[in-house]
Amino acid sequence: MDLGLKGRTALVAASSKGLGRAVAEELAAEGCDLVMCARGKEALEEAAASIRAASKRKVVTLAADLSNPDDVARVADTALREYGHVDVLVNNGGGPPAGPFESHSVETWAAAVQQTLLSTVALTRALLPGMKERRWGRIVNITSIAVKQPVDNLILSNSVRAAVTGFARTLANEVAPFGITVNNVMPGYTRTDRVTSLAAKNAELRKTTAEEQLAIFERTIPMGRLGEPREFGAMVAFLCSERASYTTGASIPVDGGWIRALL
Repeated sequence: MDLGLKGRTALVAASSKGLGRAVAEELAAEGCDLVMCARGKEALEEAAASIRAASKRKVVTLAADLSNPDDVARVADTALREYGHVDVLVNNGGGPPAGPFESHSVETWAAAVQQTLLSTVALTRALLPGMKERRWGRIVNITSIAVKQPVDNLILSNSVRAAVTGFARTLANEVAPFGITVNNVMPGYTRTDRVTSLAAKNAELRKTTAEEQLAIFERTIPMGRLGEPREFGAMVAFLCSERASYTTGASIPVDGGWIRALL
C-alpha cells in the first residue's frame, strides 16, 4: 500500500530508541524526511545513521530535552529552518517516572506536565499554522493504554497522558476543516526500555523479580506476548498517511487486546 508520504517532512519527538525510533523508521521507509530529537546525543546519532542508511532520506538530529521549554522551541525552530514546513508531527516523550502517589513531589508532577502535556502543546502551536496554510497536516500523539484503563503504579502517566487525550480530541474538531487530522495512539506493553523499567519498579514494590513481572504483563495480554516496536510504528505511519485522511479525534490501541472495554 502506498501511504502517500513520499517527500513529506516529519518531526518525531523522543526518537532515539523505543517507540519513537520505530515510528521514525517507518516514516522514513515510506519516504519522509525527518527531524529527530532526544536527550541522548549518542543514541540519537546512531538511530539517525541507521535510518539514513536504510531509507536514503534526509534526517536532521537535535539533542534536546522536551521538559525544557527552550529546547522545545529550539526543536520546532530547527525543523522549520531546515525544511520550511513540517507536514507530520509525532508528539512523544519518554514517560513520567513510575511510583505511587505519595512518592511524587509537587515538582515531579510539574515536570511530568511540562514533559508530556506542555511540550505537546508547544510543538503543536509552533507547527500548526503552516499545516493550516497548506491545508494538510498530521498530528499524532503517543499516549498509553493507561488513558483508557489506568495502569497500577503509573499515576503520573495515567493523569498527564489523559490530559493530552483531551487536548487532542478538542483540537481535532478545530482543525478538521483545514485537512489536518489529530489522533492518539495508545501503546500497550511493548518490548521497550520503558516496559523493562516498569517491570523492575513493580518487582521492587512486590518483592519479586523483573522477569516475573514481565510474565505477569504477558498473561494479561490476549495475544500472550509483548508487542514489538515496529508493530506500533506501522500504526502511527498509517495515521500519518494520505490513506488515513478521514480518521481524526481517535485514540487507537496497539496492545494485543489488553484493553477490555467495548469502545
